[in-house]
Amino acid sequence: MPNEPISVFDIFKIGVGPSSSHTLGPWRAAQYFTASLETASKLELVTQVQVLLYGSLAKTGKGHGTDIAVQMGLLGEDPVTCDVNGIAHIIYNLQNNKELILAKKHPIPFDPSGDIIFLMNETLPYHPNALSFLATLSNGEHISETYYSIGGGFVQQENEQVDSRSQVQLPFPIDKADDLLHWCRKTGLGIHEIVLENESAWRSPEETRQGLVRIWNVMKDCMYRGCHHEGVLPGGLEVKRRAAALNKKLLAGIEYSGYDEWINAIRQGGNDFKYILDWVSCFALAVNEENASFGRVVTAPTNGAAGVIPAVLQYFVVFCKGDSEDAILQFLLTASEIGSIFKKGSTISAAMGGCQAEIGVSSSMAAGAITEATGGTQRQALMAAEIAMEHHLGLTCDPIGGLVQVPCIERNTMGAIKAITASQLALQSSPDFAKVSLDAVVKTMWDTAQDMSSKYKETSDGGLALNIPLSLPEC
Repeated sequence: MPNEPISVFDIFKIGVGPSSSHTLGPWRAAQYFTASLETASKLELVTQVQVLLYGSLAKTGKGHGTDIAVQMGLLGEDPVTCDVNGIAHIIYNLQNNKELILAKKHPIPFDPSGDIIFLMNETLPYHPNALSFLATLSNGEHISETYYSIGGGFVQQENEQVDSRSQVQLPFPIDKADDLLHWCRKTGLGIHEIVLENESAWRSPEETRQGLVRIWNVMKDCMYRGCHHEGVLPGGLEVKRRAAALNKKLLAGIEYSGYDEWINAIRQGGNDFKYILDWVSCFALAVNEENASFGRVVTAPTNGAAGVIPAVLQYFVVFCKGDSEDAILQFLLTASEIGSIFKKGSTISAAMGGCQAEIGVSSSMAAGAITEATGGTQRQALMAAEIAMEHHLGLTCDPIGGLVQVPCIERNTMGAIKAITASQLALQSSPDFAKVSLDAVVKTMWDTAQDMSSKYKETSDGGLALNIPLSLPEC
């Protein structure tokens, strides 16, 4: 959409795993539905609610926790602040009591087995990730609202009209990479500085800074938890967590307490290539193992790809002396702008574009961000972003059992390593000789997405999802 204003906090959202489009989006849609009932003073007239899941939400909804997400949203729980350790208990009680308290205010009978309907063979035309809420009122009235979870936790209501007059007017409107480069050339500002100026249209620089610090803290906490949490992931595939064992092996008995001491312990191991490579993989595994376990993560730009940016940023912090707050925030600001360019020109929804829209975009974001953060020019940063995506084009989304585990978790390690490699290539190259632009790759990604068979778009109807027995563990 031309001149679509997208904030850094639209790209980076705090939420609950395992999927931004199948968990966070439906969760938010359920909250929007109850809010609309309250606004119309009809919440307490509701006697029944049913939820219809269409397309990709139906086919992989169980594995992605879509049914759990809509129940949590209808209950009035918030994905940013809820106790993630209490989700299972809340859902267990609801299933046993068969009662749902809408928005924490109005109890109604609710049986998830009958009131959440998975329409496997029905898809609405606007987007594969669609869900409808049907409410029956005590006065005989029926209310129906349909929402689309369009990727990265973004939600759009059916027939929703955006009033352009009410949109934020950015000082530097950007739709394409060429627009971004134009403003950088005209002002002499870096990418992150252009983004920070645009963020001032929403809030003060200090508020933006505080919000970004919070985003990084959630990423850090997620990595630390994942690196110290052993066991088997939920869902039935019996996938064993690997990050904690790898963390323990790499640290070889070094004792520490808390995140800061952990980072110092990691640094004691030196800068051997294989050592660094193992840590980048460990960081990415940790985040996505947490994501697969309904942990708290940050969309970057999605939950399924949530490990790439934290892993590359942690690499920057630990091994590239990027541990100043300014450097970390610069990284996040630059990454967010690249993500928004992909959302505007293509998609960040695997149900629309396959995994190139998730791991590919996150790798591109991380590549551009670390390039600028380590001293690359604006053109080198965009070159790095292009290289990373160019080598993810056509990547399919074929989760086994509809779970965000195989091959999703390992793909985050691949995306992180490709981002670092793309950055190094760009830093050692001259953009003057580049044959492919970032805008050309964004368009190519969208063309590829449209050509891709639907069975490779988060439906579990093709690829590994068909060729690997569900009982076979990943490792």
